[in-house]
Amino acid sequence: MFDPTIFENLKIAFENQLYDLDNLDGVISIIDRKDTLDLAVMSRTWTLTFVLAQVELKQVPLSAEIVLSSSVQDLAGEILEYDKAHPACSLMLRFHCLIDNPLEQCPKIERAITEIWERNMLPRQSLSAMFDTELHPVHGSPIWLPIIYRNTIELPFNRRINEDQMDDIEQLIQYTINTLEAVGDAVL
Repeated sequence: MFDPTIFENLKIAFENQLYDLDNLDGVISIIDRKDTLDLAVMSRTWTLTFVLAQVELKQVPLSAEIVLSSSVQDLAGEILEYDKAHPACSLMLRFHCLIDNPLEQCPKIERAITEIWERNMLPRQSLSAMFDTELHPVHGSPIWLPIIYRNTIELPFNRRINEDQMDDIEQLIQYTINTLEAVGDAVL
């Protein structure tokens, strides 16, 4: 028999809270879950993606993703009980939305996120578009710009977490839901 790792304990704590918000409270709808072991670098990553329950995904394609990861150093240090090891996990939040005016909407999204989270946690926004899907010419020239962009907003945490932060998970999830709502408001 083995003891669960910090990664396993945090993953279960997140899952319990998130599935209760989905199945019991009806606040969110979980749309994807991944639990990955990367054999190349022996790391673990757990991802759970959800949408707000009252918003249909077809109406507003907006989702939040919680990403928990642990490196081989953390796993080995914990399992082998190294004295100098300080095992913990990395945490990142991702939000996905579609926007049509990046120059206006990206700053609005950034302001909305920094109002909810600490000022030193600036979001990273990455825009992408598929070529030849709903494109329009720019001032009659042969240069084409997409009409719709996919915005992936990453909010990495500056510190790593362990079981000492278990009591913070409920509040972190609530902040994530608040952020998802704020991003939705900024996009509209």
